[in-house]
Amino acid sequence: MDDKTTHFGFETVPEAEKAGRVQGVFGSVASKYDVMNDVMSMGIHRIWKDAMMDWLAPRKGQRLLDVAGGTGDISFRFLKRAGEAHSTVLDITEPMLVEGRKRAEAEQMASSLDWVVGDAMALPFEDNTFDVYTISFGIRNVTRPQEALNEAFRVLKPGGRLMVLEFSQLPNAAMQKAYDAYSFNVIPRMGKLIANDADSYQYLVESIRNFPDQETFLQMVKTAGFENASYRNLSLGIAALHSGWKI
Repeated sequence: MDDKTTHFGFETVPEAEKAGRVQGVFGSVASKYDVMNDVMSMGIHRIWKDAMMDWLAPRKGQRLLDVAGGTGDISFRFLKRAGEAHSTVLDITEPMLVEGRKRAEAEQMASSLDWVVGDAMALPFEDNTFDVYTISFGIRNVTRPQEALNEAFRVLKPGGRLMVLEFSQLPNAAMQKAYDAYSFNVIPRMGKLIANDADSYQYLVESIRNFPDQETFLQMVKTAGFENASYRNLSLGIAALHSGWKI
């Protein structure tokens, strides 16, 4: 019997249950996900995603794999910057992909986009397939993040680039305490108001608090085989960008 456990927010659950629970959360909030991102971050997630693109510097002809790509935010930005390029959006939660395909950008860029239901820990792609791998606010929902990073390394071509955008930890204890107070008191209530779903947003807040800090996650990126790995804090560390290269 497999008795391995993992975190689902602050709850300890069998590893086999986590993916289904995560699907439940994002299936529940899919239609309101983009609105809630704006509310939760006061619109700042858009600035963070633009910062991600600035560091990534998309180029013409590149193939992007956008994991946990949900409603397509990162892919749309990438394709607009690259000009002619191709993006494969992969997500474990089909309702998120359905919402992404409904967006106006998706219609305009249809010939440059694929939408695939799949698992970050077992990507349905050959080795050495993509030029760029991105995962934005998704890796903390993966049951075993190290396996997702290992898979990222596998499917990237030599010379390929990994970039992870994720909520992280503030360097100052007092600031972290204030941020936690906002997160735990305000965000689930917003979830109730906007998406009629406080529980899913309670999970999102708890999952952020459980995620490894910047240095710990940097070591995980290196363990997967990436070189020239580094990170940049965004908004003092509320979020962080981790980058690595398959050399």
